[in-house]
Amino acid sequence: MKIKNTYELPGKTVERLSQYRRILFNSIAEGKANVYSHELARMMNLTPVQVRRDLMLIGYSGSQSKGYVIKDLVALIGKIIDSDQGQRIAIVGMGNLGRAITSYFTGKREKLSIAAAFDNDLQKTDRIIAGVPCHHISKFKEVIPAENIGIAILTVAPEATHEVARMLVESGIKGILNYTSVPLSLPDHIFLEEYDIVTSLEKLAFLVKEK
Repeated sequence: MKIKNTYELPGKTVERLSQYRRILFNSIAEGKANVYSHELARMMNLTPVQVRRDLMLIGYSGSQSKGYVIKDLVALIGKIIDSDQGQRIAIVGMGNLGRAITSYFTGKREKLSIAAAFDNDLQKTDRIIAGVPCHHISKFKEVIPAENIGIAILTVAPEATHEVARMLVESGIKGILNYTSVPLSLPDHIFLEEYDIVTSLEKLAFLVKEK
């Protein structure tokens, strides 16, 4: 089976593939072997047509009688999303949010691992926090290449966001997940995902109000 080039897939499709895999892991834990498009659609509040379209994009189709073979679909999504050698991540900012993300994510995905944390608080550096060694941010250029870290999760104070992002780019980071409330503008070769809980809540509040 030909594996679809990840760069050919729309970002929203990649997001849904990750969500499909999470649901499918739960189905495997429940002892299920097959799943239908309408079942996946119901669990994700999508249409069956959208599910089938996404899976056709990665070259996978099920049968009318049995649907999709869950283990095969999980394996294919893994080949699409994951890097063969795995990818290493840094958490930047070890306040409450940074610690919570580290504790939650550790061990969740075989091909993604949190390799290091950074902070500018000397009481947090040069120690293990949530199972991860925490370094001072001044050591970006030393630690990031040495640990082969390509992705950073940013949870710093808003006023430090731009400067820390600049330092990360200069240290060789290729992708940033920005959890701060400050939008970033980065060079074209850096992949950026921004998550703002206020925006998400305002969207929900609007929908509830309109309902």
